[in-house]
This record gives sequence, C-alpha cells and structure tokens, in this order.
Amino acid sequence: MKHLLKVYSFIFLSIIVAIFYIYISLQNTQKDLSNNINQLFIMQAKEFALNIKKTIKQHIPKDVYETLKKDKILQNQLSDELSVLTTHTYKYIYLLYRDAYGNYRFLADGSKEDKGEFDERLNVDKKIWDKAYDSQQSTLLSQNNLDGLWISYIAPVVLDGKTEAIIGIDFSSKVPQHIKQTMQPLGNGFIYIFVAIFIMLLILLYQTFLNFRTKKDAITDPLTQAFNRNYLRELLSNINIAKYQIIMLDIDHFKQINDTYGHKIGDNILRDISSMIKELIRGEDIFVRFGGEEFLLFIHKKNSDITLATTIAQRIRKKVQETTFHYEELSINITVSMGVACMPEHFKSISDAIKHADEMLYVAKKEGRNKVISTAYIQREVPKGKTLHINEIQEAIEQQQVICYYQAIFNTQTKKVEKYEALVRIKKDDNIILPNDFLPKIMHTNIYNQLTKIILQTVFTKIKQHQVAISVNLNFSDILNNDIFQIIIEKLEQNKAFASWLIIELLEYELLEATEAFSEKINQIKSYGVKVAIDDFGTGYANYNVFQTIPIDIIKIDGSLIKNIDHSQTSRKIVHSIVVLTKELGIQTVAEFVHSKEVMEITEHLEIDTLQGFYLAKPQEDLLDADKR
Repeated sequence: MKHLLKVYSFIFLSIIVAIFYIYISLQNTQKDLSNNINQLFIMQAKEFALNIKKTIKQHIPKDVYETLKKDKILQNQLSDELSVLTTHTYKYIYLLYRDAYGNYRFLADGSKEDKGEFDERLNVDKKIWDKAYDSQQSTLLSQNNLDGLWISYIAPVVLDGKTEAIIGIDFSSKVPQHIKQTMQPLGNGFIYIFVAIFIMLLILLYQTFLNFRTKKDAITDPLTQAFNRNYLRELLSNINIAKYQIIMLDIDHFKQINDTYGHKIGDNILRDISSMIKELIRGEDIFVRFGGEEFLLFIHKKNSDITLATTIAQRIRKKVQETTFHYEELSINITVSMGVACMPEHFKSISDAIKHADEMLYVAKKEGRNKVISTAYIQREVPKGKTLHINEIQEAIEQQQVICYYQAIFNTQTKKVEKYEALVRIKKDDNIILPNDFLPKIMHTNIYNQLTKIILQTVFTKIKQHQVAISVNLNFSDILNNDIFQIIIEKLEQNKAFASWLIIELLEYELLEATEAFSEKINQIKSYGVKVAIDDFGTGYANYNVFQTIPIDIIKIDGSLIKNIDHSQTSRKIVHSIVVLTKELGIQTVAEFVHSKEVMEITEHLEIDTLQGFYLAKPQEDLLDADKR
C-alpha cells in the first residue's frame, strides 16, 4: 500500500512539473505570436480601410446609404473594389450602415463566399460596433487561440462630421509552423504527461472496470433495461438539446391491465414493449423509463427535419397496435399514446421541453388515445394568415412592436363603459398581426414569458393613466407555470395601488387538474384586489364544478351562444340559466359578440350585467374618448 502511494505521488508530481513547464512555454509562445503577427496584419488592415475611405469620398460626397440605394451600378462597383482586397488572410471586407433601430445592415460586401446582400441585416457585437460608430474612432475586436488569430478591424466612414458608414475587415492567419517551432520545448513535457497517464491507467484499469459495472447498474432500469431517472438527471445537465427531439410515451389503460391480469403480466408487457421500442429506434437515440408505464425518448436529429420524431413515434404506435401479446393462455392487444416536442431548443430549459411533450401526450389521451400528437399537429389548427417565425416574434419584442388594443365593455343599464379587455397585437411594417398568427409558436417558451411581462406592464400603464378596469387573458396553465406566476406577482407588487383595477380572464377549455395548487395561486393573486373572470363559459368550459374550486368574480358568456340568441330559443334558454345561476352566486356576467341591436335588446331583457361586441365598440389602440364613455 505504501509502495502504491509512492507510485501515485511520483505520477502526480511528474504531471504537475510537466503542466508547469507547458504553462510557461505557452505564455512565451503567445507573447511571440502577439508581437510578431498582430501589428503586421493590423497595419495592412488600416491601409485597406484608408483606401476604401478614399474611394467612398471620391464617389459619394454625402448620404452613403441613399446614394448606393439609388445607384445599383455604384453598389456593384464598390463591392468589386472590396472584393479585390479580399484574400485568403483578409477573408471578409464589407461596408455597413446603422438603421433607425440600431441594427447594422450591408451597403457592400467584398466577400467571395457567404456574401451579404444590400440592406441585409448582420448580427454583430453592437457594443463594440456602436463604440466605433459613435466615437468616430477605429477599434479592434480580436480572438486568439492555438489554431489561429482572428481579428476584426472596425473603421467608421465620416463625411461632413457625420458617421455615414462603417468598414469591417475580418482577417485571420494560421501559423502552424510557427506554433510548432515555438512549442517544440513542450514536447518533452507532453511525453512526461502521457507516460504518467499511461501508468495511472494501468493501475486504475481494474478499478475503472468495476466502477463501470456499478455505474451501469445504477443508471439502468432492471425490468426494461432502459435508462432510468438517475441517468436522466445526468443527461439533462450534459445534453445539447438542439440536436434532439423529445417523445413522451404512455401505455394506454395500463392500470386496468395490471388490475385485470396482475402485476406479473404487467411487467412482461413493459419488458416486451421496451424491447420493441429499442428495435425501432436507432443507436444514437436515447430511451429512458420515466416512471411506471411512461417512457421518454430523445430522438437524435442530423438535420432540420422537425417531423423525424413524429415519424418514429408513428412507427412505434403502429407496431404496438398490430402486435398481439401472448402470455400463457392470454392474448392481449395494447395501444400507446405519445406526445412529441419537435423543437425543444426553443424552450427555456430541457425540463420545460419535457413538460411540453407531456402536454402533447395529454392531448393525445384526451383525443381518444392510440395517437401521436406533436407541436406541428397543434399548429395546423391555427388559422392561416401572416404567421410570424419565432425569431421575428423575438425581434418584435426587442424593437417594442408589441402593443395592446382595447375593446370597451358597457354597463347594460347605463350604456356607459365599465371596463376594457386588452387584446395583444404586433405592429410590424404598418401591419397589425393578430394573436393566432404568433402566440401558438411561442407557447411554453421563454419568449411567451417575456410577452406576458410586456402585456401586464402595458396594461398597468394604461390603468394608471385612466384609472379604469382592464382585463388581460391568461391560460390556466399560465397560473400553474411558476415563471409566469412570478412575473404576475412581481407586476402586482410594483403596482399595488392599481391592482384592484386589473381583471384576469382565464381562457383554457380543459378540465382543470392540480386544483389545490391552482386555487392557492389564484387566491394569492386575488389578495392584491385583482378580479378573476372565466372566459367563453357555456360551451367549451361548461364544468360547473369550477364555481366550487375557483373564486370567480365574472363570467363571460360564450360568444357562440350570444350571437345566435336572436333566433335560437335553445341559446336563449342556456344563457337564461347561466344568468339565474350567477345571480344566485353573486357573480357578474358579460355578454360577448353583441353584434346587433336585436341581440343587445335580448341581453338587456335577460338582465346580463355588461355587454361587449362590435355593435357597441370595436377594439382600438387607445381607450374611447371621455365623451363616448
């Protein structure tokens, strides 16, 4: 044991000496590279920039952007002149301008590959580029590593005292021979390290083998031989989720199978289905038993195909459905349901992406089981229009293009405005984009959380200005989402004096689960004076148990009932029954979709408290004038 300790001590001492030797040599090498190469390339880049400025001043006396925009020939001429300067070392030479939003866009590009088009946006480090642009002084952005030296030389073009454009020159130099010569003294150090590691590996080989077997047992489910939750915890901290899609799988009616045939048969089914799944997935895919009869699959994607996981899931579903499982004298037919998160990289965390796959699984069960439901399936339900890409939505948030329209809600008796409903919009290029064209793409992502924060702040600003009640729309799942709930509480804390003017309309149309947790959170929100409304009551959300589980202040009667109330006796009777019930419970009612005088008169006769609809007022960007209220 003492001898082994001496060997270990010698090995570790050798490694320390070798590492110290490498460190000193590396420092000297880096200094040599900086002194011998940096200044040479920078001086050449300065000369290039000076020549480019002279060319611009000769052809463009002022307003570089407008001149090049109107003169396509001059655009091409300038790009060609920049291209002449482009070499293997000076790979990218381009001319940019800064637009009204602070974004940098191409005026000309001399690059021979990955060439930027005129007015195309270029993502740059705005802090560095803005410094050069505003100070009218050249600056450098450099990255240094063992493989090469990468430098961006940034030079403003100033005409009549104003920065009209900015020159970017990206250059690099691979100096493998120089690095090899400079680092030659490190060779012996590497030999010491390799010898020490080799000796250590020989000594620890047997122990490593034992540890491997122990580790494998610790991360493998003994029944199905799939990975277990211990492995999943390690996976979530190391996986690059952008390379995977997620499937959540559940065996339909498995509890009933266990209760009917016994746990031994249930275990056999879990084993057989697990073996079937392993045969249908690939070696690079990851298969985890999530718990009970639920399994989690991480499907590795090699390209941008978002349908890959859905295709594999359908293959598994079909195979299970077509297989009859035989156990002794029993023949059992089984189905599975699956939810797919097609783009987990768009979620704030991997845990949120898994939750989304679980939500898709819930939809599959709700729609009759033996189904595969993915994000793409849900999005096909969205009406066609000018739908925005998720990056466009993020850009709209950054450029403050998110606004609210407000639709007035009138008191039935006084015909005066009692409150407003806030309706989110994106205003882009003079177009007003409606929620159905952007909300489905960002549900359950961090962008959705940002949007919620903006809407609440916008509404509170409007409340402060006009001291009028305004409602905002949220899903039941938003309240249960800890991130969004914290945003709500934060905004209520910041606006305590105006919280009693806020109304939260709950929109979701599914039976509410986790009722205790939801009630606790909604009561915390109501403690600030906030009122709670249930939207579209009477059709989609007709579960009367909601009156026992949620402290409701307002019921908005579904528009499909109200709009037909003038010619449908059934609609009129349903609405009448809702009004009678809510009056008994002391809950205020709102009639949506009031689209005609006849409908308005019937709602008055039914003694609905407040009215909302295009006949009375359409949504608009600001509140109604005081004399119209």
